[in-house]
Amino acid sequence: MAASQRELIVRWREGMVFEAVAGGRPPVLVDGDSKTATSPVELLLVAAATCTGSDVVSILQKQRVGLELLEMRMHGTRRDEHPRRFTAIRFEFTIGGTGVDEAKARRAIDLSLEKYCSVVASLAPDIRISYDITLR
Repeated sequence: MAASQRELIVRWREGMVFEAVAGGRPPVLVDGDSKTATSPVELLLVAAATCTGSDVVSILQKQRVGLELLEMRMHGTRRDEHPRRFTAIRFEFTIGGTGVDEAKARRAIDLSLEKYCSVVASLAPDIRISYDITLR
């Protein structure tokens, strides 16, 4: 399999619950009804947050920030009619550590959202992406 391809297996378990397994790693449960596990739509926000978060950690470390805290609260706005896709996603970043300032944090987040995060880049281009920062 080429390095640019990803493959995983998704199995239906019961009701609207599915199990996803990628590369022999532990399975991830997904619940289309949001009753017993994270829903597919929530997982999209998780994917955007962790993709961006990974970039931000890497960039801040390269900026010699002694990162001690990175938390992302995600807010997704969806259409009322089907398909109930996202029309806007807002990140709320809380960042703390030695040497972190707003300029470094914004640079890291902007680079991720505009250049590096493949999940955000894979979203429909008309989804409004925004963010706020709190430094601690």
